[in-house]
Amino acid sequence: MHTSDIVVIGAGIAGSSAAAELAADARVTLLEMEAQPGYHATGRSAAYFAPSYGHPIVRELAACSAPVFRKPPPEFTDVELFRPRDYVMFGRADQAESLRREQEAEPGLEWLDADDVQALVPVFADGYLHGALRDRRGGDLDVDALLQGYLKTFRRRGGLLLGERRATALEWRGGAWRVDAGGERFEAPVLVNAAGAWVEQVAALAGLPPLGISPLRRTALTIDPPAGVCVADWPEMFDVDEEFYFKPDAGLILISPADETPSEPCDAQPEEWDVAMGVHRFEQATGLDIRHVRHRWAGLRTFAPDRLPVLGEDPRAEGFFWLAGQGGYGVMTAPAAAALIRRLVTGAPLENEFADLGSLEGDLAPERLITRKRGNRP
Repeated sequence: MHTSDIVVIGAGIAGSSAAAELAADARVTLLEMEAQPGYHATGRSAAYFAPSYGHPIVRELAACSAPVFRKPPPEFTDVELFRPRDYVMFGRADQAESLRREQEAEPGLEWLDADDVQALVPVFADGYLHGALRDRRGGDLDVDALLQGYLKTFRRRGGLLLGERRATALEWRGGAWRVDAGGERFEAPVLVNAAGAWVEQVAALAGLPPLGISPLRRTALTIDPPAGVCVADWPEMFDVDEEFYFKPDAGLILISPADETPSEPCDAQPEEWDVAMGVHRFEQATGLDIRHVRHRWAGLRTFAPDRLPVLGEDPRAEGFFWLAGQGGYGVMTAPAAAALIRRLVTGAPLENEFADLGSLEGDLAPERLITRKRGNRP
């Protein structure tokens, strides 16, 4: 039997960042069901930092995470994690009210009229645009470098990462959680459930009723840019009602129909209908005729019913912590979420850019989604 202070289940960006932070104070074992970390949602991310995207609490988590992306800790990585790229929310005339609400929520956003947007991205069809809002704080993220930086930190702090260890049984016994995974047994008084789309399955192994966290499939595809058009400096272009978005991607154009199709936890694959919808919406906006899709993929974004992350100890089960429901914000909020889960598990203080995160604990706690009382026999 392997014993430690904390077992983290799931080595995507959420679990890996949390494990790295927790390893500063404790002996941590990180279990991943796949052969390599970050195979599912993390490895299929749009790799973008959009500080004015999502619920105000998500935006606060992203704002606290930004300093880590712009200036990582010493020895974290040798590559640049963040490259500035404007984030532009655009809309048609029938979406003018949505643009107004976004500007009220984020007064610092810069208004662009249709001609301003065309100057930035000269492919929109005449008459399509009403206007847009520009956020100059956005940027591309090197997701793999971020993930590897956390894993390097985790190993440097003595953490143990084991792949191909799918949890098959959980039991609370003698003041500790016993985890059967990959034919081995692991034991720790604290278990952090960071299993992404599989978090409810992990909780069920512990005998916990569901919180209502659901995986939703999202599709992405890439196309060639129009002949003679350089897309390298385009912003990320995001329909204000999240009907679709597009952005530059290694010389190509990445498009997503912003679909949210309920799915079982799985190795998500793109559906032809969703790919076609992404192409159609881009063609409607631009008037371009897309004949060939270079690449297509899909991933699962996992949401709680209120679309906020779930962070904290389950009041029904001692030592069982949730780190779940990150939706489409997991990468850009990872540093803040990891700092907060470290504080909740170990009591470590929140410092520097994370100092004010404590005020969010109640908003993110699993108690908001349950009514059962504490106990390890739900």
